[in-house]
Amino acid sequence: MPFRVAREVGERCRSSGIAVRFQRNAQNGARAENFVACHLLKAVEGWTDLGFGDFELRYLRDKQKREVDFLVVRNRKPWLLVEVKTSDTRLSPALNYFQQQIEAPRAFQVVMDLPFEPVDCFSVRRPAVVPAKTFLSQLL
Repeated sequence: MPFRVAREVGERCRSSGIAVRFQRNAQNGARAENFVACHLLKAVEGWTDLGFGDFELRYLRDKQKREVDFLVVRNRKPWLLVEVKTSDTRLSPALNYFQQQIEAPRAFQVVMDLPFEPVDCFSVRRPAVVPAKTFLSQLL
């Protein structure tokens, strides 16, 4: 099945569907990614079921090994990039790079160890570091 993001970024980019794996003995970083993946998958399926569009959950990686943990596609167009970190608040260069390349309207670095902040993270149009509690509370 052709995928629009791969064509926009060029042949150097690969995008693929997500298979959520439940890992009992995973390290903190893998656990954090699995946790956010489960929430994103629930949101993507819910948004599609509610008729907000045709949503897909994917990841993004290029031949230079730059990657973003999750790409949410809405109606076959990039909509949301998510990079998950346990505590690192320095913005991921790959997140910024891919947002510029594929022109996704939103890009977040979701940090697990940050405290909740009462802000609307979806109103931000540039790559932003957001607490996981804030981000996840604003999904479905």
